Amino acid sequence: MPQPDVKAGRLSACQYLTNFGDAHPPLTNAQALIEAERCYYCFDAPCINACPTGIDIPSFIRRISEDNLRDAAKAILEANIFGGMCARVCPTEVLCEQACVRNTNEDKPVEIGLLQRHATDHLMASNGAPLFTRAAPTGRRIAVVGAGPAGLACAHRCAMLGHEVVVFEAKPKPGGLNEYGLATYKTVDDFAQKEIAWLLSIGGIEIRHGQALGEQVLLADLSRDFDAVFLGLGLGGVNALGLQGEATPGVGNAVEFIAGLRQTRDYAAVPVGRRVVVIGGGMTAVDAAVQSRKLGAQEVTIVYRRDQPRMPASTYEQDWAQRNGVTIREWSVPRALDTDGGQVEGVSFAQVQELNGQLVPTGKHWRIEADTVLKAIGQTLVLADPGLATLALRSGRILVDGEGRSSLAQVWAGGDCTYGGRDLTVEAVEHGKIAAHSIDRAFGIQRGGKPFTRTRTGLGA
Repeated sequence: MPQPDVKAGRLSACQYLTNFGDAHPPLTNAQALIEAERCYYCFDAPCINACPTGIDIPSFIRRISEDNLRDAAKAILEANIFGGMCARVCPTEVLCEQACVRNTNEDKPVEIGLLQRHATDHLMASNGAPLFTRAAPTGRRIAVVGAGPAGLACAHRCAMLGHEVVVFEAKPKPGGLNEYGLATYKTVDDFAQKEIAWLLSIGGIEIRHGQALGEQVLLADLSRDFDAVFLGLGLGGVNALGLQGEATPGVGNAVEFIAGLRQTRDYAAVPVGRRVVVIGGGMTAVDAAVQSRKLGAQEVTIVYRRDQPRMPASTYEQDWAQRNGVTIREWSVPRALDTDGGQVEGVSFAQVQELNGQLVPTGKHWRIEADTVLKAIGQTLVLADPGLATLALRSGRILVDGEGRSSLAQVWAGGDCTYGGRDLTVEAVEHGKIAAHSIDRAFGIQRGGKPFTRTRTGLGA
């Protein structure tokens, strides 16, 4: 049997630099103007309805065509304060770009994501006047748990509305999945922290790090000390395979693998197996698999329990994995982790088929040798705080209404920790924005202008 082969420094410094550089470079000014001219600027554009945050896409693209990048960025960021990151990681191919009417005649949509990045990057690079300012102070204080996309989107909108916000974050950096959960080649040059620094520049937001719910801070105390609480917890737990040997060296979580890569300063120091198996079929599985290849793994295989068309990862991400040398195997579930001498050496799988909606074994088995096995089979909500147990849950996540209100008074929630949705950054941002306006309305503060009434299930009147 081959001996386990896990080591760092498989590639040259030049190869690491290339492999972890920007996977999708930005448009030049000339390219952006040409691409913007392809937009039909549709009335009642389907791309707007396909965007979870409701960005007025034709409007911002028209402004790019007029070389008015500041106002283009404003149109984006008014709807999605994380427009820069979402331009990099949002699955536009199944959202706005899929809805683009250009698909009907040309089978090639306007490259909305790259145009969005063009406008927001220009704004972040310029040091002009602030894009957003705060309303008059209201004297209200809001606690936000979690400095991920949902929590910071809520915090920013609450700050705009004149409230004071304290964000409680367990990790040493803000950003949540934007900082710890995305492939490095998707967001280079520390963009996540640069975008958050810009977001926090509005003022009125304090972030307290090392504050985990259920440990350093309790929901009951927050509900007592603040006028409202927003929970943007994310999903802190990782599902287990339920197999003997999961604690064996060489078996790990894809989420932790990705987070470690995002925080390293030296890719050559990160060990990787020569033969890597990733179990799962979502974006996390793809990010872990592709990055394993980019670290120098020679054989990387994603194994999914159903057929490839039903993988949670988009078709684009699946193609990206295969273009980077990743093999995808279908209709298989792990049945045993094969170990030797305290190190994983392979995985045995059972082939399955679908009967009446259930996966049943076919009786066939197969085995693959592996030096590293990464689990990417979903995450779970961690109920470390006794107060969370009093919340209404569904399928292990917090149940909320269309405005993000939970079953507890004064407590809202959004993002991955809530039931429903597609676990997308762009959707988490929308949840935070909707909840912020709901919190503001609950305070009964009288303001001029038409109130914001968008809900998680559609647009209000």
